[in-house]
Amino acid sequence: MPTKSPMYNHVQRSLALASRALGVSDPVDYVGPILQRSFSRPDDDASYAYNALTPGAVPYEPSFSENEPRALRFTISPLEPDASPVARRDEATREMRRLVCPIFGNDALRWFDERSEAWRGMSGMSWMNYGAWFGSAFDEDGLYSVKIYYELNPNQIDALSPSLARLTRRVMELNPRLMPIFTSIGCKRDIGAQRVTFMHRGTLVLSELGSVMNELGIGHRLPSLMRVVGVALGGRFELPNGGVLIGLRETPEGVEMKLEILLAAIADLPGRFVDLVRLGLAERPRQLQALERWMQAFGVQEANQPGHFSVLSVKVTPKSDARISLYVRPIEFELRDQSDAAASRLQAA
Repeated sequence: MPTKSPMYNHVQRSLALASRALGVSDPVDYVGPILQRSFSRPDDDASYAYNALTPGAVPYEPSFSENEPRALRFTISPLEPDASPVARRDEATREMRRLVCPIFGNDALRWFDERSEAWRGMSGMSWMNYGAWFGSAFDEDGLYSVKIYYELNPNQIDALSPSLARLTRRVMELNPRLMPIFTSIGCKRDIGAQRVTFMHRGTLVLSELGSVMNELGIGHRLPSLMRVVGVALGGRFELPNGGVLIGLRETPEGVEMKLEILLAAIADLPGRFVDLVRLGLAERPRQLQALERWMQAFGVQEANQPGHFSVLSVKVTPKSDARISLYVRPIEFELRDQSDAAASRLQAA
């Protein structure tokens, strides 16, 4: 076990404060070892800025979900900054298996092993860039869910479940500008789910999603999605190249679509972005109260600077209107002097 470092202590302190504020179990009791292996350097080590999860900042990304308002959720890039993509993939996979079996049961582990087989094999996968990310969520009863994000090569579509593979190909035929870039496999106490996430190449006008959404049986949710995005972005409905990810998964309700807006790509993001997000939740006071509690837990309740937030996510299903998730870069984990260099290096890679 690595010696506890200043960076690990920094992450541990952030999670301890957030878990107390949200009234949930301390994540370190469950994922402390992987956090120590991933954050063993000094807290001002600039090499942390060079990562694909949160370029320019430490790869530790808490998130709020309107669908899971009381959970403490966060994602990390496992292992040290100089770890290989294969090592990250293997580390995240081991952590998934270590947690899933004793907490969620053997059936959940068998399901995960089946879904992840193509990505956790012995193949070196030399084309990988970052390998994998690891996510977890906690509530008052302990570990609520774990999730792994594997890089996805278009040649691996056949490795998805037959129905998800068909959905992926169908969407790519409907919109050739969508390119699959990763798949996420998540396990909860009573269910598992797999999602494919696409990068949208080129500028996206939100209304253009109508044709794809109609084919997926969620076209009637487009007005709700546009309303949430329009309010949060100050009336903007056109998103730039490199600023949009679209995730799809199958649910008992039908296809769920997740629109992710990478806020760093929005050059004119409103300075009152947080207030506009609050405005979008005004008709759902419980969710708004949960968002306020979450922002306070991570010390961003007064932060209107858009650079503190990394992603605005909006989900719709056939039976539910748009629901948001918000991903944050806690200011104390930003390595500002290295941000431009990190972004340039990642772009070159």
